[in-house]
Amino acid sequence: MLNLKTIEGKFEAQGLTVAIVASRFNDFIVDKLIGGAVDYLVRNGAAKENMTLVRIPGAFEMPLVAKKLAASGKYDTVICLGAVIRGATPHFDFVSSEATKGIAQAMMDTGVPIGFGLLTTDNIEQAIERAGSKAGNKGVDAAAAALEMVRVMEQL
Repeated sequence: MLNLKTIEGKFEAQGLTVAIVASRFNDFIVDKLIGGAVDYLVRNGAAKENMTLVRIPGAFEMPLVAKKLAASGKYDTVICLGAVIRGATPHFDFVSSEATKGIAQAMMDTGVPIGFGLLTTDNIEQAIERAGSKAGNKGVDAAAAALEMVRVMEQL
């Protein structure tokens, strides 16, 4: 292996302030994502008193709230959790696309890492699989990515 200076994030959450933005729509799925994210953060040193949960109507509203929280200077990271499940109309495509673009733009505009835990699935079964069954818990994945990015950004 080449001898290169390597910058990478440690999975250590001690002392971090975290905002979690979670949609009420499909809350039976989202609540499992929240549980996974919080459990992961606590297991890696975060204190629950340094976490804030913001409940919002749905995924479409996520970018605005994520950007407001990230720009506030109160949080080291924001984690977005939600579930958009395909239906019979193009609504799914519009909501998932705009929410995804908006969350990415909020991260770029503020420079604050935002964990992306917005499920976009074809059916309820796929959402259940990604909220803690066969495919793991994507809330955990979003929290892990957010934590790693906070620690990487500290070194840049």
